[in-house]
Amino acid sequence: MRNRDDYRFLRLADAMTALNQKVNLIGIIAEYGTPTRSRGTDWFCSLRIVDESHNVRGLLVNIFAETQEKLPQVKASGDIIQLSQVLMKTHNKETYALFNKKFSSFALYEGKNGENYNPYQVSSMFRPRNQDTTFVDGLRKWVDSFQLDSVSEESVLLRQIKEGQCYDLVCKVLHVSQVDQEEWMLFVWDGSDAPIPQLLSKLHTEKENPLPLQLEPQPLARETLCKFPTIGTILRVSVDQKNVKLNISSVSAGRWVKFINLMFKVHEGLWYGVLTSSTKVRFLPNEDLVILERQRDYEKRLSSKLDRMPFTSFPWPCRITEVDDKVEDVPLVTLMDIMTYPQVAGKYKCIVRVVAALPWTIEDFRSPDGTYRIRLTLEDPTGRIHAYLYAEDGEVFFEGNPPMDALIRKWNTLLGVAEVDSGGVIENAPRNPPWVLCCIKSYYADKNDVWGSRKYRIFDTKLVC
Repeated sequence: MRNRDDYRFLRLADAMTALNQKVNLIGIIAEYGTPTRSRGTDWFCSLRIVDESHNVRGLLVNIFAETQEKLPQVKASGDIIQLSQVLMKTHNKETYALFNKKFSSFALYEGKNGENYNPYQVSSMFRPRNQDTTFVDGLRKWVDSFQLDSVSEESVLLRQIKEGQCYDLVCKVLHVSQVDQEEWMLFVWDGSDAPIPQLLSKLHTEKENPLPLQLEPQPLARETLCKFPTIGTILRVSVDQKNVKLNISSVSAGRWVKFINLMFKVHEGLWYGVLTSSTKVRFLPNEDLVILERQRDYEKRLSSKLDRMPFTSFPWPCRITEVDDKVEDVPLVTLMDIMTYPQVAGKYKCIVRVVAALPWTIEDFRSPDGTYRIRLTLEDPTGRIHAYLYAEDGEVFFEGNPPMDALIRKWNTLLGVAEVDSGGVIENAPRNPPWVLCCIKSYYADKNDVWGSRKYRIFDTKLVC
């Protein structure tokens, strides 16, 4: 009888009252933290589990192991964990279960829709019992009608983030890439446009230190880009595996996840997320209500003629540019639409910011023979590209050869350079280029390598401020 009682599972609500006692628990994993090193030589991670008796906030479980591999390798939120001989404790008024590597054990089972009753991972001290399958089956039936996301606070959209802050973010993993031996990058998306940060880069250093087109060391392959949505910001999330261990194989492309306590930063005007030791990850089922809402919003933007406009450009971009009347009825596209267009050559109309130029000095805009030759860096919420102002397109853009003072004023306005009333500029001030309407055409420079030599030019666009 005693042996049987030793393996009786307590409801989580009852375990909360069993302070300083060793108990056996089984529950649904609502979230799990990224594994980190403890202050000693061990590895540590935290889980939050729920059952029918305690499903609002859930019970925190702190787990220690000798190596990262010996921690629970959770495949998905909603999976089931069986815990034996964990010690109930309290800290800062929160009751939690402490897993001790010397006498505790665990087993992980597939959760909702799971058919296999064999655990997919067990700890070294785990001993199965016949009644385990009954509890696993009961939890699978219960979680079928339970909304896992109800156990935490609401998340934000990318358009609501602020630099240096941590938020909960529901997003879809689009791509996973290893950028270094110990660093991975996740490309995630929620359908909204991230805010536009001010630029701190110096325009005069563009030749020596050009503004990057992306955060990853090398641009993604075209076949990868073509799988991305063409509306909404693609957020890069940095995963430094030296400091924070994440089960990379579990965050495969196509999965929806919820990052809890994700840090948001800006580099050279580009947003990125950072996983920290306090970040937790939750995998969401495709039928989750939040996911369905994100997908509906995206489909609504796709079907609208104007919703390809950046959110922050509404109700219309700054009227410092004009495009030719013959493209008035051409639909707006995003830079991602342009980059993933199925043909090399094409003509497009979009709303962008001019965030850098080469050369920067107006005196160098023309070659010795008088031809305009300028490389502009354009951005919108979906990406950045280089686009050239060349020859007759430059003549149209600048309306010929305007007076120098007028040209300087126009140029400063386009690049978001802060001016003083006397006409000078404010040195080292952050820049905030306005949204402008322009026409872009794509073409190839080498007929033997049409995609590899693909470039972009601005045309039929006039700077009129």
